[in-house]
Amino acid sequence: MQKDLKRTLSPNLEDYLETIFLLEREKDSAKAKDIAERLGVQRASVTGALQVLSQKGLINYRPYSSVTLTTEDFKLASEIVYRHKVLKEFFSLFLKLPEDIAETNACRLEHYIDDQALDRIIAFIQFVNRCPRAGNKWLLKFLDSCYVIENNEKKCIKCIKDSLKSLNKNK
Repeated sequence: MQKDLKRTLSPNLEDYLETIFLLEREKDSAKAKDIAERLGVQRASVTGALQVLSQKGLINYRPYSSVTLTTEDFKLASEIVYRHKVLKEFFSLFLKLPEDIAETNACRLEHYIDDQALDRIIAFIQFVNRCPRAGNKWLLKFLDSCYVIENNEKKCIKCIKDSLKSLNKNK
């Protein structure tokens, strides 16, 4: 059922679910004014979105009271938050994008990335963190190569030679 629900929700409505989820975790409740403030939208926009989400059976909503997630909606919202967290971590920790750019891109992509692509990103993160052949040195070499435009081929050849020397020393 969740996959069907996700297909019927716009990125905008997913943002509302994510915001309600986060506000419930931070403040134990989500109020329309807090949602409007967090998303930077007018209260009327929040009311319209909450009505749509309520009609879909995804939230418990009555005007002038706190908004709560239904059980199904809680699972869906937590999946949205998880996708956002993974993408932001990938952009900020692995690609070393500035925090604001990592956040913006994570917010955009969380709505469109499919499970297979997200699983591959997670597998990549785990590989870099766990594999003794990868790790921090490997990541630093990658990041260094991102900033080198000229002489990249020469730098790669030197890196390979240095790696082979290191490998031969350890035998």
